[in-house]
Amino acid sequence: MHTRGAHFIDEFGRTRILRGINLGGSSKVPAQPDGATWRAEHFYDWRNVSFVGRPFPLAEAHRHFQRLRACGLTLLRFVVTWEAIEHNGPGEYDEAYLDYVREVLSIAQQYGIACFIDPHQDVWSRWTGGDGAPAWTLELLGFDLKALYPSGAALTHQAHGDPFPQMAWPSNYTRLAAATMFTLFFGGDRFAPATRIQGESAQSFLQRHFIGAVSQLARRIADLPNVIGFDSMNEPSAGFIGQPVNSLGERMMSSGPTPTPYQAMLAGAGYAVEVEDWAMSLHESSARGTTTLNPGRVRAWRAGYDCVWKQNGVWTDASGTPQLLRPQHFQNSDGSPTDVANDYIKPFILRYCAAVREHMPQAILFVEGVPGGAHPHWSPEDPANAVNAAHWYDVMTLYYKRFFREKTLDWFRREMVHGAEKVQATFNRQVAAQAAHAATHMNGIPTLIGEFGLPFDLDNRRAYATGDFSEHEEALSMYYDAMDANLMSCTLWNYTADNTHQRGDGWNDEDLSIFSADQQTNPDDLMSGLRAPGGYVRPYAMAVQGQPTRMQYDRAAHTLTLAYQADTRIGAPTLIFVPALVYPDGAAVTALAGSISSSQNPENGLLEVWAQAPGAVLLRVGPR
Repeated sequence: MHTRGAHFIDEFGRTRILRGINLGGSSKVPAQPDGATWRAEHFYDWRNVSFVGRPFPLAEAHRHFQRLRACGLTLLRFVVTWEAIEHNGPGEYDEAYLDYVREVLSIAQQYGIACFIDPHQDVWSRWTGGDGAPAWTLELLGFDLKALYPSGAALTHQAHGDPFPQMAWPSNYTRLAAATMFTLFFGGDRFAPATRIQGESAQSFLQRHFIGAVSQLARRIADLPNVIGFDSMNEPSAGFIGQPVNSLGERMMSSGPTPTPYQAMLAGAGYAVEVEDWAMSLHESSARGTTTLNPGRVRAWRAGYDCVWKQNGVWTDASGTPQLLRPQHFQNSDGSPTDVANDYIKPFILRYCAAVREHMPQAILFVEGVPGGAHPHWSPEDPANAVNAAHWYDVMTLYYKRFFREKTLDWFRREMVHGAEKVQATFNRQVAAQAAHAATHMNGIPTLIGEFGLPFDLDNRRAYATGDFSEHEEALSMYYDAMDANLMSCTLWNYTADNTHQRGDGWNDEDLSIFSADQQTNPDDLMSGLRAPGGYVRPYAMAVQGQPTRMQYDRAAHTLTLAYQADTRIGAPTLIFVPALVYPDGAAVTALAGSISSSQNPENGLLEVWAQAPGAVLLRVGPR
């Protein structure tokens, strides 16, 4: 598979619409010992862990892939972490884990499931409230892992305990530890030249080891034909880059203590600091007062280490009183806006791409930017075979765990939208905006929505008691309608094999998995364990003998409408996924325009359609 213009193209020359799943939610944490974030034990024993068994034990792999194939989810955004590969120390790779990943992906190939690798992270690492980087990255910079929570440098489920505030983990973007690490990773040479690790600049050291770890995996799986590429880095953050040191930037979805960069630095240095305390409402986040960050005056830094930003002249307390020296340290000296995506994130992506393609020259590069923010541009001079891998969520449903069919937040316009039809139009427009960015700023490369999804614990887990997932199915259907309206490829977040109703995906109380072990009543039934399958198990055109122009699914009537410009020089048929869940007695296809021949293969759930002449074809697929 490769890219051509705004499309994915397969080996026959067909246009592909890729539909798949992120696998999996619990891959963010170790399997042994169980690293679910609600478990505090073993949290600081970071060397003696293993991610073998994430996303599931090998013995279960065939059944899970059979289930995903039956759902028509034939593309994996396969979640790995830097920690999983290199947790034990710099340059010490977990060979057993690399072997395990290769075996899982080999089994996926047997079911016609392709994948691209997602080096996942959220707010840098498990010790800064998320996942991704190994613990030693923090320790080598001087952070004391056990002091991060009490000093206010990080908010972790493990240290905070239950109940963990809903959707609190993103607040770590404003905390000292994660913001410092991202700043060093993408801009250490510019903003922290005095900070070095083992004689090397912090930026060079961190990027070299991240790229080296992913390259180890690329080398291990390079010959697997179903591995089509690599994501650059999940949801990178700018850290402090571009921010004034002593004021808050935009905080659209902040909650809890929200320090300025300077306040975060002072708290990490052992000062008790009064900061704004933010809360989320249905319309926006705003300050509700103040609170004290680090009332116990704990230092975030290990003995013998001092604040990175004090070392680099941002502030001082040499006189005994803290003093800010460089309020514009992270901004351009000429006052011009900071281009975080192109001046800091993109250079890393280019180095990363070159390293991966040393092992896999044809690998598709899935390019990510800051969620809801800066996204790299792409030009004809940049590497070919690249994809805009943006993320999109129905933000209100995600954050408040309630589905508002009659209203939503238009994230781009920062305004509320009312009425079901307008809500759907807003979803369509938000997804379209991702492709428009690629058309305008990324040389017209394809777009794939790498993440979108739904919390299944809506309304205080009501569906788990009632068994009624109709609300979830309606929401997911609206999301997929937006994908169809834009002929968009996408990978749903997520499938977690060990999800439970009580603990969700095992990470920060998130519960977005379409599968739950608690939902599985009949292990012999492939659909058993799936939650709200009516929302995502639906017909779609997997491969088109030409160029698609329209795709629309009527869930009530179970009819798919597909329009395309047929190219009979392509020697392979249009493939339409027709799931048994929707069409238990098979599907029928009618040509409303153009001439076709067709056949259905019940074993793989595919309808094959051959255009008999070039030109416009309009199909309708429905029940027999």
